[in-house]
Amino acid sequence: MTITYTSQVANARLGSFCRLLLCWRGSIYKLLYGEFLIFVLLYYIIRFIYRQALNEDQQEIFEKLSMHCDNYIELIPVSFVLGFYVTLVLTRWWNQYENLPWPDRLMSQVSAFVEGSDEDGRILRRTLMRYAILGHVIILRSVSAAVYKRFPSLQHLVHAGFMTAAEYKKLEQLSLPHNMFWVPWVWFANLAMQAWHGGRIRDPVLLQSLLNEMSILRTQCGLLYGYDWISIPLVYTQVVTVAVYSFCLACLLGRQFLIEEKAYPGHEMDLVVPIFTFLQFFFYMGWMKVAEQLINPFGEDDDDFEINWILDRNLQVSLLSVDEMHQNLPPLERDMYWNKMEPQPPYTVATSQSRRTSFLGSTFNISLQLEDMEFQPIKEEAEAHQEVIGRFLGHQLGDHPRRKQLNQKKKLLRHHHSRFRSVPQHPWAQEDGKLRPMDTFKADTLYQTPGYYSAPPTPLSRSPMSFPELFELSTHQDTSGTHAKDQSLKLAESTANCYELLPAIDRALEEPIGVRPSRKNTDLTDMPAPPEGHLQGPCLEQSPSNLIPAPRDLADPYWALENRDT
Repeated sequence: MTITYTSQVANARLGSFCRLLLCWRGSIYKLLYGEFLIFVLLYYIIRFIYRQALNEDQQEIFEKLSMHCDNYIELIPVSFVLGFYVTLVLTRWWNQYENLPWPDRLMSQVSAFVEGSDEDGRILRRTLMRYAILGHVIILRSVSAAVYKRFPSLQHLVHAGFMTAAEYKKLEQLSLPHNMFWVPWVWFANLAMQAWHGGRIRDPVLLQSLLNEMSILRTQCGLLYGYDWISIPLVYTQVVTVAVYSFCLACLLGRQFLIEEKAYPGHEMDLVVPIFTFLQFFFYMGWMKVAEQLINPFGEDDDDFEINWILDRNLQVSLLSVDEMHQNLPPLERDMYWNKMEPQPPYTVATSQSRRTSFLGSTFNISLQLEDMEFQPIKEEAEAHQEVIGRFLGHQLGDHPRRKQLNQKKKLLRHHHSRFRSVPQHPWAQEDGKLRPMDTFKADTLYQTPGYYSAPPTPLSRSPMSFPELFELSTHQDTSGTHAKDQSLKLAESTANCYELLPAIDRALEEPIGVRPSRKNTDLTDMPAPPEGHLQGPCLEQSPSNLIPAPRDLADPYWALENRDT
C-alpha cells in the first residue's frame, strides 16, 4: 500500500516533480476530488441563485453579505493552525515507523549465541524467534486494522503457526483484563535463561546481550501500544477542522463576483471561473487531507504501512537465520584483492564517468608563488618581548605625569654625565665597540617607569641584568689578593672631579647568586678603621653646606631599599 516514487526523482531534471502530478494512486486528486466537486457545485448554485432567482432588493442584501464575508475572511488563522497541526502529525507518523519491530539484530544473536546443531538446539533457536514474532503479531493486531482483519482471534494465530495449542492454553489461563502482548517476551527471557543453564549459551555476557536486544524490541511494542492509546488531543483536531471548513464556506459567499454594472470596489470584472479561489480551497483542504491520512498509518490507505508484509518477512527471515543458516558458512578462501595495497573495483561503461579521485581537502587547490613559500627569519626572543611589552606600555604610560618628570631628570643626568667623561671608566663599560651593559639596561622597556628604581622587574632576556652609571661598582683588589669593599660614587654638583663616597654595599652582593644571606645585627663600635689614603681629594676640604645631596629616589640603590628593615 505504500507508494514509492524514489526512483523517479533520483536525478534532478527538468520536470521531475511535474511527472509525479500524473500519478493517481496515492495522489492528492484521489483524496480530494470528492470535496472539490462539492465545493465547485455549491459555488455555481449560489451564483445562479444570486443572478437569476433574487430580485433587486434581495440582490442588494446578498451583495452586502458577500462583501462582509470577503472583508473578514482573512481573520481566520487557517495557515497557522493547519501548518502546526500537519507538522505535529507528520512527526508522530515518522516516530511510529521508527518503532516498528524488526528482529534482524535479535535473530543474528540467537543464531550465533545459542549453540547446538542437534534437534534440541534447532527447537530452542526456532522457539526463541517464534516467541519474538508472536509478540509482534499480538501488538500489531491490536493497533492495525489490516492485521486484525487477517487474525481476528488468537485461534487464527494457532492455525497460522505463530503459536502452538499448548501455548494458547497457557495464554488463556492468564485471565487478565489487559493486552497480553507482553507474555511472549516473558517466555523468551525464561527460555534464554534455561538455555544458559543447559550450556547452550556459554557466557553470561552473551546472555545479557541477548536479553538487552529482546528488551529493545519489547520497548518498541510498548511504544506502538502507547501511540495507539494516546492520540493527538481531540480538541486540536476539531479546531483545525472547524477552521478549514468555515473558511471554505465563507469563500462560497465572499468570493462571488458581483454584478459589474453596480461598480462595487474590487468587482470591476465578472469572471465565471474563480481560479484563485479554487486553488486556495485545493491547498487548504488538501493540507488537511494529508494530516487525515497520516494521523493513523496502520490503516488501509494508500500511504499506510504494509504491516502484513512486514509480518511475513520477519517470520521468514527469522526462522531461516536461526535454523538453516546456523553454522552454515561458505568456505574460507583468498579474495581477488589478496596482497593488494589499493584494491580497485571495476566500473561498467554506464558508471565509468562517475569515477572520481580522492578528496584531499579544500586547501590543496590553493597555489602560492615561489617567493611566498620562503620562511622569514624569526626575531630574537628578547627583541620580540621588548617590542610587544614596549608597545603595550607605550599605550598605557604615554601621557602619565610621572613619565614627564622622569624625562626632565633624564636630561639633567645626561648633562652631568657629559661633564665627567674624562673620568676613567671600568674596563667592562665598553667591550670592543659592543653595547655596554648600561646601554642594555636603558634599552629595557620598563626603564624610567614609576617604581622602577625601587623594584626593578625580572629581566625579559637571557642577558645578565645591568644597572645605571650612578650605581656602578668599582671593585679593587689589594696586593694580598683579597677583595676590598665595594664603593658607590655619588655625584656632587659643586666640583667636577669631586665624588662623595656612599656607605658600603650590603654583603649580600658578595654571596653567590641565588643564596640569600642571613641578616645580622651590625655593631657600629666594631667597624674597622678606613685604610690610609682612602679619603683623598679636594672634596674633603669643602663644607657640608656646599654639597648638594642626591635625590632620594635616585641615590639609594635598590639593594639598599630591600634591606631597609635591618
